[in-house]
Amino acid sequence: MEGAVEVEDHDDLALAYTPGVARVCTAIADSPELVDTYTWKSSVVAVVTDGSAVLGLGDIGPQASLPVMEGKALLFRKFGGLDAVPIALSCDGVDEIVETVERMAPSFGGVNLEDISAPRCFDIERRLRERLDIPVFHDDQHGTAIVTVAALRNAARLTGRSLADLRVVVSGAGAAGVAVTKMLVEGGVGDIAVADSKGTIYAGREDLTPIKAEIAGISNRAGLQGSIEGALEGADVFIGLSAGELPESVVASMAPEAIVFAMANPTPEIHPDAARKHAAVVATGRSDFPNQINNVLAFPGVFRGALDARARDITEPMKLAAAEAISDLVGGDLSADYIIPSTFDSRVVPAVAEAVAAQARRDGVAAS
Repeated sequence: MEGAVEVEDHDDLALAYTPGVARVCTAIADSPELVDTYTWKSSVVAVVTDGSAVLGLGDIGPQASLPVMEGKALLFRKFGGLDAVPIALSCDGVDEIVETVERMAPSFGGVNLEDISAPRCFDIERRLRERLDIPVFHDDQHGTAIVTVAALRNAARLTGRSLADLRVVVSGAGAAGVAVTKMLVEGGVGDIAVADSKGTIYAGREDLTPIKAEIAGISNRAGLQGSIEGALEGADVFIGLSAGELPESVVASMAPEAIVFAMANPTPEIHPDAARKHAAVVATGRSDFPNQINNVLAFPGVFRGALDARARDITEPMKLAAAEAISDLVGGDLSADYIIPSTFDSRVVPAVAEAVAAQARRDGVAAS
């Protein structure tokens, strides 16, 4: 972060601090909307965690999570031109987290929730979205979903299909798996089934949590039961968002022109070289293989667009607009090894920000 003005002498100091700053305080007190004009609020994001689900490290606590949050803040600045403040909370109760973030919210233009374990993350985000008039976005859910949908749109196009033609199987019913499933349903996927550690999720399965019961109600129209291996037989798409392994023989049992997104990190569910023997398109979460599904393609532009529009929320159509903007950048260069832009493609953030801001205005959640 850098100051917006130089402080070189007494006159500068009198303008930037007392007594000059009092005029700005009075103006904001009289017209609260001026806070976006005269303070950092409209260009700063709180990156909030409790350290309970950090990358592949698990529950390592707030202090150990700080390097990840600092890295996230760096990416906000590098790619989105936004300042971000890492905030690691030493509380793990849903009520405590919600109340703490709510009390901090007047200082920020948006809240990026990060590395908070499921299923708590769903309730925390929902309650904060209900209470706050600034965007709240759990990147582990929605950043992953946006980039996955963007890549899958192009993988479908490459193989002569649309999302509506695809039968998808998702491995993992955590934060990312739930969000990807919901967004694909919203985007018009043909059918999608989700599997957790106990097998395929379906309506009527007795051990479902409320979140999984919700997923059962919007997915798996085919009524598949049993193992994920069985669900993948004849399926068009595998999306891996868990630490499980996907045998090569199972990929071989999928439909012709299969699409495999093996996104577990650092070890994909199946090695890309093995998957390519049977699949037309393969993507991972790693940077050393083609088609990296990386959240940095989404969150800087999403927040940039939301803050530029002074949006009070990030709606489902705004997320879909972001996915479409990312996928459209590939254009005529589409190939099996290029279904998603590079994280260093300078076109990405402006395109996503413009699409998100425009959709915010269409959705009636923008103030500018």
